[in-house]
Amino acid sequence: MNNAQIIAAYETILSITGQMLEAARRKDWDHLQTLEGDCRAIIAILMAANPAPLDGDYQQRKVEIIHRVLADDAEIRNITQPWMAHLQNVIGGISRGKN
Repeated sequence: MNNAQIIAAYETILSITGQMLEAARRKDWDHLQTLEGDCRAIIAILMAANPAPLDGDYQQRKVEIIHRVLADDAEIRNITQPWMAHLQNVIGGISRGKN
């Protein structure tokens, strides 16, 4: 992969994480899960390509993208963690009820 292709892959990841955030805000868990798979696929492609370090402006753009992806991820976790805790309590209650 050349520098432009690497940045394009990172920008695709950024786009997907933005869509994931919107799905989380809508509580569209099925779509969120689908998008997570899409994101993992792009990451796997990047890892398999074993790209060389980026040059100057490309490296700066990569850092900017990663910061935005991490911000989206943090907000997604803030939305999903309370829901996951509630789900865990419901499942725990069901399990305790069977015992």
